[in-house]
Amino acid sequence: MRIFDRSLHARRRARAAAGYGGYSFLKKVAAEDIALRLGAINRRFDRVLDLGAHDGLLANTLRGDPLVGPRLGEITTADLSPAFAPDVIADEEALPFAEGTFDLVVSALSLHWVNDLPGALIQVRRVLKPDGLFIGAVLGGRTLSELRQSLLSAEEELRGGAANRVSPYLDVIDGAGLLQRAGFAMPVADNDARTVRYAHPLKLLGDLRGMGETAAFASREAPPLTRGILMRAMETYTRRFSDPDGRVRATFEFVTLSGWAPSPDQPKAKRPGSATVRLADALGVREQGAGEKAG
Repeated sequence: MRIFDRSLHARRRARAAAGYGGYSFLKKVAAEDIALRLGAINRRFDRVLDLGAHDGLLANTLRGDPLVGPRLGEITTADLSPAFAPDVIADEEALPFAEGTFDLVVSALSLHWVNDLPGALIQVRRVLKPDGLFIGAVLGGRTLSELRQSLLSAEEELRGGAANRVSPYLDVIDGAGLLQRAGFAMPVADNDARTVRYAHPLKLLGDLRGMGETAAFASREAPPLTRGILMRAMETYTRRFSDPDGRVRATFEFVTLSGWAPSPDQPKAKRPGSATVRLADALGVREQGAGEKAG
């Protein structure tokens, strides 16, 4: 199923490239979180892929981290848009790398734009060496919920029907399942929501444009938004989602996916019922029955 127009998204990303540094605050949050996660893994990664690199902020963050940087070898940046001058121009939906090329693949706020996320994750797993690691952050389902509600309400009010004007995003409860479907071992998905406040919701729209994150739906069936609908949506946004100081809230949810390329050396869960030692004995405590009161 084709949800996004990838060529349109590529053009919008290219348009944002020149000034991206002024709008990369979400990318910075994701990059610092990925660095924190890698800092807890005591391993060297000789070949690293930064997928959907934009201006290389993630690669630079990892290089500059005192724990992570010394344990990284060559980092290859790949991006859909040549305007960011990546090492490799690569579409996340068709990775141009040989099987088993990288020890580590990282991605910050890019993979939520692919039409087939399971397929993209399969390709990521394929380019990893056995026991290679993937960590990727995407925008999650609560992202821009305020803007979504305001646009739907205004269009329904003025037009008698409404189309979705904000991109769909991944729900965290589906994340680990997608990794498992893609063949990753030890899959993990977790989420974290951040609130950004603006003097006016139009400033939020300006930031989305500066990030290259404005909607790029493949379907053109919905009629375009009129200025009247947009202004009514901004009024609704201000009325429903303002703080006492008059500033409005915008939610951005980060869903972080991580998993390992399968390897024979990885620990494996034992078959249920195969335990040979009672947990109470291992802990040195007395086992209590389900109906017994705690002493």
